Amino acid sequence: MRITYAISPEELRRWCKPDDWQGTRLVAANWAMIAAIFAGVALWTNPVSIALGIALLGGRQLGLAVLMHECGHRTLFANRRANVWVGQWLCAHPILTDMERYAAGHIEHHRYAGSKRDPDLGNYQAYPIGRDSFRRKILRDLTGRTGFRLLAGRFRNDDALFGSQLGSSGTGGFIVVSLIMFAALHAFGHGALYWMWPATFLTSYLLFARLRQIAEHGGVPDLFDPDPRRHTRTTIACWWERLFVAPNFVNFHLEHHLAAAVPCYRLRDFHALLLERHVYERTRFPASYGAVLRSVTTPA
Repeated sequence: MRITYAISPEELRRWCKPDDWQGTRLVAANWAMIAAIFAGVALWTNPVSIALGIALLGGRQLGLAVLMHECGHRTLFANRRANVWVGQWLCAHPILTDMERYAAGHIEHHRYAGSKRDPDLGNYQAYPIGRDSFRRKILRDLTGRTGFRLLAGRFRNDDALFGSQLGSSGTGGFIVVSLIMFAALHAFGHGALYWMWPATFLTSYLLFARLRQIAEHGGVPDLFDPDPRRHTRTTIACWWERLFVAPNFVNFHLEHHLAAAVPCYRLRDFHALLLERHVYERTRFPASYGAVLRSVTTPA
């Protein structure tokens, strides 16, 4: 399907023009939320606040992954160098990823989505699955088993577990960013709280990344139909889902596959435009991530 039947090339170019202010605002907001989460746990340090902090940081790490994805597409900023630098140092390296290697793999996902050549099929082809199997996956994520398996693959340069969705190892950059984060927390007398960051990466982040991938392509009408309306899903997320599993408008994934050059901060309005122009007359949009998960899991 070509989106230009509903929107002219000239109009589409306007939608695809990056806005540096919007890109800067999203990056700053994500890091401000990270700082606020650490500050909150520092003020009220107890097992409940730490657990809540790790859950909230999981949403922010996923938020950084989404912004890295945008920089990989060169859509967050108008300037290529800004996309590369911000994408690497403020988005990819904090979550143990290299943006350029990620982007190279992710291009293949866009090229072959809707076919058996999609390199990310292993993340969602099996859905629907039984609820017992799904619960076991969640348990592996939350106990760190998935994370340690991923780390082992990273250090072997083997990213089969999450494919281009998470990218390849950015170990050196991760160490540099980690030292800066530890130094900043230590300066305020709370250096030990740094360990929430890797704990988040090994647990809640990977759980939220899994849920994101399932919502995007799992249990869709036809995973092997070249029409994105059949092999990709947009989910209408509520405010708390945007906080954890759908940051930075990532829930508008169908729109992204229809026009990958549209920046994430315009996807919600782009979705509304395509609705008005009757692109989605036969497309259904789940009203929540819970609705998606219920649709892709079965009792047995």
